[in-house]
Amino acid sequence: MDLLTPQDATRFWLSRRACNDLFLLYCFDDTGWSADALRAAVIARSAEIPELRVRIHEHRFAYPGWEPAVFDDAQVVIHTPEEPLWTAVEAALGEILAHSVPAQRYTWRVHLYRGIRDAPGGSGLALVVVLQLSHALADGRRAASIARELLRGLDAVARKDADFSGGRGDAGSPDGAGSPDGSANRHHGRWTRPHLERVAQTLAAEAISLVSFLPDMVRTVRRGLVAARADRELHSLAEAGEIPPAAPNFAPTALNRPPAPARRVVRVIAGENPHVPGYTVTVVALTAISVALSRYLAIHGESGGPLGAQVSMALPATSDRKSVPHNNYRDLGVDLCAGEPDLRLRARRIAAALAERRIRATHPLQSARDRVTDAMPAPVLRRDLAGYPLDLVPARISGHTVLSSVHRGEADLSIAGGAVRFTAGFPALGAVMHLTHGLHGLGTTVTVSIHADPQVVDVDDYAHMLRAAVREVATQLTGE
Repeated sequence: MDLLTPQDATRFWLSRRACNDLFLLYCFDDTGWSADALRAAVIARSAEIPELRVRIHEHRFAYPGWEPAVFDDAQVVIHTPEEPLWTAVEAALGEILAHSVPAQRYTWRVHLYRGIRDAPGGSGLALVVVLQLSHALADGRRAASIARELLRGLDAVARKDADFSGGRGDAGSPDGAGSPDGSANRHHGRWTRPHLERVAQTLAAEAISLVSFLPDMVRTVRRGLVAARADRELHSLAEAGEIPPAAPNFAPTALNRPPAPARRVVRVIAGENPHVPGYTVTVVALTAISVALSRYLAIHGESGGPLGAQVSMALPATSDRKSVPHNNYRDLGVDLCAGEPDLRLRARRIAAALAERRIRATHPLQSARDRVTDAMPAPVLRRDLAGYPLDLVPARISGHTVLSSVHRGEADLSIAGGAVRFTAGFPALGAVMHLTHGLHGLGTTVTVSIHADPQVVDVDDYAHMLRAAVREVATQLTGE
């Protein structure tokens, strides 16, 4: 049984306190496939993807482990809004974003919305597919790869299994792993060999963790001292001008105060063109967010202060770790340079700040902190996460909002001949972050998504400002 890395276990344990799942939306032209055909295709195709055939097995002393899982009926949900409109899909998304998958039962779920009118990117009816993944299973880049594997095979699987009638079928794990309660692992009152093997693996993992608890604590302390020295060395290098300084921090605004959201709303901005020669779409989006956010806060009585955003950056695999975590990224705090009135200069400053953050984040000394977590015994990390006050907002924060930017590959996906229109995603909210943004590309099409707490953000007002800001920034930068 492979164990979760501490980074992935952290996402799993936090999901028990607040939903941090990944939601990957893909919009296709709807060619009229029935709900049963879609469901059958998802079930059959998911059985061919190893990442979608696992669940999490919790341990008492060891880190959780990955174990085989069979398909569960609850993993494909056919939604039927009263009015099949795009606005109804957005409203439904606000509901599902609050609920995590039960990762000890299954780690993914697919939501399907058929025959949707007025969806962006086309004039005909749309089929909207939302793949929900446990964050323990994937980060943004890995999730995009899993989604592509699932979606690109639906047509072929459906043609091959045209007479498949849905339900559980034979989409189980290859070793005959049973239902979530383990009942299918019994045969006439006896445990099967696969079940006995997993019991043995569990006992071995627990025994190893108990025996290594004290040595791991010693390693944690030692690595903590090394990490402290690394921090001091990073500071010295920054003072000498050899690496960029530490990221700035910011005073919280009304967008960053508890409590955690009780409700969620989303909006998807599609049809704009953030492609500007000489700039990445991430820089263009951050510049637009800086414009919209500063204007929105000014209208609501908060203006003049510096603004920042957290931007996720994928990390390369390193050879000095036992295993690469499924969540292999680092959040960068980036100054949005909102006080700079010239948008062309602002964009260049944001691009420079983002480049500096990447240089510092990938410096070898930064890995010292990761090595501390790698050595930490599971019970210690689990206890720390269970007791951490998620509604605690520090006096200074690394960003007022979040931008998750992922390109999800070529726009070569289709379902039953229906071409893909666009993709979108919605980074999680929390007591500190009541407004987040997704920036997702498929081919040359890019969407900007908004995920917000309606008690804090007038989402339609902000979406209008952000759409206008994307156009304004693109126009200004193109005119250089």
